[in-house]
Amino acid sequence: MKTLSFARRSVAIHLSSRESAHAYAKQFVAMLEARSISCVVLDDRAGDPEALARVDLLVSIGGDGTLLRAARRVVDLGIPILGINTGRLGFLTEFDSDDPRIVQLPDLLDRGLLIEERAALQVEARGEKHFALNDVVVRKGDIARVVPFRLHLDDEEAVGVPADGICVCTPTGSTAYFLSAGGSLISPRVDAFGVVPLLPHTLFSRPLIVAGDARVTILCDADLGGAHLECDGDVVTEIAPNEPVLVYRYPRLVRFARVEALRFFERLEAKLRWGASIVETVR
Repeated sequence: MKTLSFARRSVAIHLSSRESAHAYAKQFVAMLEARSISCVVLDDRAGDPEALARVDLLVSIGGDGTLLRAARRVVDLGIPILGINTGRLGFLTEFDSDDPRIVQLPDLLDRGLLIEERAALQVEARGEKHFALNDVVVRKGDIARVVPFRLHLDDEEAVGVPADGICVCTPTGSTAYFLSAGGSLISPRVDAFGVVPLLPHTLFSRPLIVAGDARVTILCDADLGGAHLECDGDVVTEIAPNEPVLVYRYPRLVRFARVEALRFFERLEAKLRWGASIVETVR
């Protein structure tokens, strides 16, 4: 990991729409401004894009969804993101809101923070391009039965499967919806993406781990209606029958600001109860 100092001492605050995040942000901004760090507060879904050009760091206050939208906002600017969790899980955030180290953040900015870079996904569909840090999902439209999907890897047809959809994830997203769909955990240090069908009607369907430079094309059967394209949980467009959706590595990396190097398996244990006894989990 690289260490980055923050010479301009200017921070953008990307806020969740929840009241708890707004209440916390008032105290947080007051703490930073008392140490001569200027702050620009941005709403979760809107804000002044020009203001971001003048900041060293974007602090996301909310949950993982807020951080995912923050990443979409700054990935092309190369601005590091530091997440503070005021939501439920906060798997991607650096701090929970009650972490005592937060009051040391002005000093940490002076000394410099570690920068961890993560791969993201780019999607081409209907002549437009979309960004996703966690996952891309092509899901069947408004019909009750399963739909035949076809999956191509680079120039090869890999599989045809009747299912509710297909999910493609980054290592960052392997702990989210991909995991719930039966996918594998992928260490953030692995240059790979995951692919898994959603509720497949087959006994032999398994998740795939593909190379980080793979190009994945997803098609939905022409006779049974179209599909929805979702990026990080947001529906971004409708997909016509047999219209290809191309997924590949985003050309820029998302930069996370860290106080210390991420310990992935410790985070799994703390947030997802990785390795916990079933008896302890039930209790």
